[in-house]
Amino acid sequence: MSLNNSNRLLAFPKAGKWLIVGACIAAITAAVWGYRIYNDVFNGNVKKTGMLYIPSGAGFQQVVDSIRHHDFMKNISTFQWVAGHKNYPGNIKSGAYMIKEGWSNDKVIDLLRSGMQTPVRVTFNNIRFREDLAARLAYYLEPDSSAFSIALNDDKIASDLGFTHESFPMLIIPNTYEMYWNTSPVKFIERMKWEYDHFWNESRKKKAADLELTPLQIVTIASILQEETNKNDEKSRMAGVYINRVKKGWLLQADPTIKYAMGNFQIKRVLKEYLSVDSPYNTYKNAGLPPGPINFPDVASVEAVLNAEHHSYMYFCAKEDFSGYHNFAQSLAEHNRNAARYQNALNKSGIMK
Repeated sequence: MSLNNSNRLLAFPKAGKWLIVGACIAAITAAVWGYRIYNDVFNGNVKKTGMLYIPSGAGFQQVVDSIRHHDFMKNISTFQWVAGHKNYPGNIKSGAYMIKEGWSNDKVIDLLRSGMQTPVRVTFNNIRFREDLAARLAYYLEPDSSAFSIALNDDKIASDLGFTHESFPMLIIPNTYEMYWNTSPVKFIERMKWEYDHFWNESRKKKAADLELTPLQIVTIASILQEETNKNDEKSRMAGVYINRVKKGWLLQADPTIKYAMGNFQIKRVLKEYLSVDSPYNTYKNAGLPPGPINFPDVASVEAVLNAEHHSYMYFCAKEDFSGYHNFAQSLAEHNRNAARYQNALNKSGIMK
């Protein structure tokens, strides 16, 4: 004799109840865990917006330690759990990544796995020596100053790009650039070559040719101008003086080249005894321009030379009011009078060196 469905429930009432209860509990548990997993993966976990830096060769623990150190996450454990399930520990890519408040673990990990870095802004200006530039770059980018210094002084790198050790500074044009944080020194130099090629377009090359000067000569004069004055409105006039002297074959007699030759730009007063320093950059001894720039001149200084004034001035001297401007002269006698006034002003101010 067989039992129908109703009779089966009546025959096993307790077993049927527990099956139903168990199924309900399992369903509720699954729903709770599903909700938690959903929250762990897709709900916001980033507490604040900021840049996360992942060094080259970093492991997953370093990433976690950095996130913890900067207090980016509400719950670091859920980040680790989601990262593991998305195989991020095996796909770490170095770089700088901007993560934003309210982002989920899923969104953060997708960004980090993709390697889509956030560019950083690299600014450098008023740079004199390569070591100064190396230190500035190391402030913004991952490689240290030593790595940048080695590359900036590597004559093979310079030669491969068509420059000598002396002309190499003309490749570097001070400005603000967007770069990836883990840009290597070689990649930085390659980027500068790209910028250099675009800067020296046909228009600027023509202006240089019209002045009967090469781009190297233009940048070299610009580097001297940059040390002579911070008054952009008189740089073109000053450039005209240097060009006049070059074309006449005169000694340039530029004080900044003496400071460069002595390795000391802090000198306030170029004394007569300094003028005998043995260096190809000493323009009191060597006719014409020095072999290369004495710093990394900015765009304003280069443009001032390219747009140099046409005049008959052959001399200039700092004004005795210490305004930063200069007196210009056509004759040596006039220049000597200007120089005497400035020397007297230095003496009265007690500036001896």
